[in-house]
Amino acid sequence: MIPRYSRPDMVKIWSPETKFRIWYEIEAHACDAQANLGVIPKASAEAVWKAKDVEFDVARIDEIEAVTKHDVIAFLTHLAEHIGSTEARFVHQGMTSSDVLDTTLNVQLVRAADILLTDMDALLAALKRRAYEHKETVRIGRSHGIHAEPTTMGLTFARFYAEMERNRNRLEKARFEVATGAISGAVGTFANIDPAVEEHVCAQMGLRPEPISTQVIPRDRHAMFFATLGVIASSIENVAIEIRHMQRTEVLEAEEFFSKGQKGSSAMPHKRNPVLTENLTGLARLVRMAVVPAMENVALWHERDISHSSVERGIGPDATITLDFALARLTGVIDKLVVYPENMERNMNKFRGLIHSQRVLLALTQKGVSREDSYALVQRNAMKVWEQGADFLSELKADAEVRAVMSEAEIEACFDLGYHTKNVDRIFARVFGEG
Repeated sequence: MIPRYSRPDMVKIWSPETKFRIWYEIEAHACDAQANLGVIPKASAEAVWKAKDVEFDVARIDEIEAVTKHDVIAFLTHLAEHIGSTEARFVHQGMTSSDVLDTTLNVQLVRAADILLTDMDALLAALKRRAYEHKETVRIGRSHGIHAEPTTMGLTFARFYAEMERNRNRLEKARFEVATGAISGAVGTFANIDPAVEEHVCAQMGLRPEPISTQVIPRDRHAMFFATLGVIASSIENVAIEIRHMQRTEVLEAEEFFSKGQKGSSAMPHKRNPVLTENLTGLARLVRMAVVPAMENVALWHERDISHSSVERGIGPDATITLDFALARLTGVIDKLVVYPENMERNMNKFRGLIHSQRVLLALTQKGVSREDSYALVQRNAMKVWEQGADFLSELKADAEVRAVMSEAEIEACFDLGYHTKNVDRIFARVFGEG
């Protein structure tokens, strides 16, 4: 991923230096286990750990790989240059390249998930704070983009909080799903390596032994992981789209914070564009790009092929780095989002009480009017508001058929905004588990 959309802690996980360090740790822990089993001399295992402070030379490994055309062999050759060929002959004993590559990938994905979980905690905290801040800030709810009935801005934030909390739970499960390692040798039969080696290495690397591997860890685990990232990205876009709509000039119920000195357009000095949330919409697409390739990686030939390898070299860093950046950016947007309650009220009243049509409909049915007739009575008055700019309450009061069953006071009671917010506390208790 390009630096513009990258943060250093996540980038570091995918750096060559980190990758080779994990390779080394896997090999060194495997040597310890082999020594404990008496397969290799303890002195040889101890010799491998003498390289624990070595900064592996990425350029040198690349140089060797240019000849060997094999990345793991290139690394092992470079390691031998540090610990000596005599001791190095016991490194990688009974192992295959996928033991190192797959276990490393899962270590990286687990570390990436930990960062993403922290990101989500920050986003959840921001959403919760803004939800309580605007718990009673009434705004119009929309369906199909059209005014429906009143809601509150707090409920909007709470809705996004609940969605992101579900995503956090999904990510925890995805982290667990992918936190396995395999040191099972060629085709996964442990023919040349004891299963105890796998158990030891996984324990040291914070993983669980894969119950049954072939020569690779099953890719359904990774498919689930990247699918989860895709769902989180879609939720980010869900929030971003709402903010982009609210920032439209003719709506302007909220907008991204516009900092001093910021410019909105190279041509039009008046512009204040929702650039961050538009960017988040695009970043969500990039994260979702990883989902289908991850699904296609599940089907491999027999016990192993490497059709998945090139895919994962791309989607591993790209999806996690992009999502990390997107979550942090969205948190910043929510934290600084400027909300305009006055505009919310103005928009809500734009159609002169039309948003209370359902209450009138229900009140008429309670008075004994059939639902079909009630609907027709309310709709004919509502259409005057749409088409003539009339006042809904006034039209209802002037309608003889409505007045035949409802008094003025009963009609006016249908226009009480508090009716629509009376259950906000109960909804908040469901979402946040408080009160």
